[in-house]
Amino acid sequence: MSARLTVIFYILLCLEAGVVLTFLPWAAPFGLSDWGDNFFLVLLAQKTGSHALQHAVASGWVRGAVTGLGLLNLGLAFWEIFNFRETVAALSRRAANAAAAPPANAHDATRPSSTGDLPR
Repeated sequence: MSARLTVIFYILLCLEAGVVLTFLPWAAPFGLSDWGDNFFLVLLAQKTGSHALQHAVASGWVRGAVTGLGLLNLGLAFWEIFNFRETVAALSRRAANAAAAPPANAHDATRPSSTGDLPR
C-alpha cells in the first residue's frame, strides 16, 4: 500500500510542478506580478546592484528553459501514470528485498561498541 501512495504522491508532485513551471513564466495568475518583475527578483537586483540579473530572468530564453522543465515534469507524470503498475511492483520488490536482507555488518551490529574501536 505504501508503494502505491508513494507513486501517487510522486505523480501529483510532478503534475503540480509541471503545471506551475509551464504556465507561471508566461502568465500572471491570481494577481501575481509578471515573471521578470516579481518582488524578490527586484529586491535581489537592488541589493546586489545587478540589474542585468533581472533582465536575464525576464528574457524569453530563461522563460523558455523554465517552461521546458515544466514540460519535462508533465512528461514524467504521464509516464508514471501509464506505467503505474510496473513502478508499484518494482517499489514493492525493492522494499521486500531490503526488509529480507540482513544488515551489511551483521556481526558488528550485534556487538556493543567500545572506545577501542575508534580509529586513531
